[in-house]
Amino acid sequence: MTKQFSLAYLTVLGCPPPEMTYIAARAGYDFVSLRPINLGLPGEPNYALDENKDLMRQTKTAMADTGVKLHDIELARIYDGVDVKKYLPAMEVSAELGGRHVLSSIWTDDRNFAIERFSELCDQAKQFGLTVNLEYVPIASVFNLAGALDVLRTVKRENAGLMIDTHHFHRAGDKVEDLDAVPREWFHFAHLCDASAKIPAEKEEMTRILREARLYCGEGGIDIASILNRIPEIPYSIELPNVARAKELGFGEHAWRCLQTAKDYFAAHPRK
Repeated sequence: MTKQFSLAYLTVLGCPPPEMTYIAARAGYDFVSLRPINLGLPGEPNYALDENKDLMRQTKTAMADTGVKLHDIELARIYDGVDVKKYLPAMEVSAELGGRHVLSSIWTDDRNFAIERFSELCDQAKQFGLTVNLEYVPIASVFNLAGALDVLRTVKRENAGLMIDTHHFHRAGDKVEDLDAVPREWFHFAHLCDASAKIPAEKEEMTRILREARLYCGEGGIDIASILNRIPEIPYSIELPNVARAKELGFGEHAWRCLQTAKDYFAAHPRK
């Protein structure tokens, strides 16, 4: 099976969706993974396409020009007090652009609230033909595989899925054999990157690497192949934020190197 790749938003953080699409096409990606849900982070540009009709039109044009498709949108976070109906406009945009999946993560310690809102999010996405994929993040409330599986087994939604990020899997200290018990239909795509084998002891350093200093596949110490060999062959969204390299090389060259090193890694580590 030919591997498919998507260019994730964090890899070219701050790049507008149309430009991101053209960059993905030139580098050889099949898809883009956009962030039309503004997180309100300091200095973060707002690419809420439902609010910016001109940007939406330009994004459509870029996709039509290049053949690059929308794979998934982010980030439908579950946090204390969130009303998940706020994510409806982004879901409508995704459906209009032909997207397939929504990425979510959980940032509240109130398990009951998290279950209720994640269930609601799945029901909301279903009307647009979208899956909702739970990504556990080592600095979030749901921070490991066990926590994510607890949520998914509790909500029992047909369109709910599990999104494995190779960085997060390693940092959580999860074991590859535990992936064998996960229903195969829960896997829709995975996030791909590398990082040092040593897990940072401080949350601040973990966060820094997670957000701005990940490495090209094969450059760090994560056993990426062992993780991916335990899950089905699915599209890989390369989420590889590295602020220094993006600044040095430019978005286009950085995105190209992300893809080429991933392909080189797969060639050197054939699926078993």
